[in-house]
Amino acid sequence: MTTSYSQIFRDGLWDNNVAMGQMLGLCPLLAVTTSATNGLGMGIASLAVLLLTNTLISLIRGIVTPQVRIPVFIVLIASAVTLVDMAINAWLHPLYKVLGLFIALIVTNCAIFGRAESFASKNAVLPSIVDALAMGIGFTWVLVAGGAMREILGSGTLFAHASL
Repeated sequence: MTTSYSQIFRDGLWDNNVAMGQMLGLCPLLAVTTSATNGLGMGIASLAVLLLTNTLISLIRGIVTPQVRIPVFIVLIASAVTLVDMAINAWLHPLYKVLGLFIALIVTNCAIFGRAESFASKNAVLPSIVDALAMGIGFTWVLVAGGAMREILGSGTLFAHASL
């Protein structure tokens, strides 16, 4: 692989960010980011799902045939979302009560599937982890910025109910 880790990271944060550059996965921005705290929670949940799925898909990329790759990717993404959903419910229950159904809807986020298909299925584990971190941080940044703008304009506060 000729691409450096710093280039992969820069692409994920800015140049090829799934939310800003490709306008994918913006449903959470519109639906749940009524505050910066909600944006941060949803972004971290998405980052965790990206990390899990990119790692797993990169590990199994050599044994999954092209005929079954899409169903396998969907099952892995759904499993990762379920794990993240259960973890947030167990350890961050107040955030879980706010985000609720939207955590489970991460499975339908085309940005997650897009990274699995376009990057993790074609690269080794470490570059896939770097890509997941960068894309997840970039996506979180967009969700927090959108939530912060909505919170400031709507209630004149910023991180007002951040008691996680």
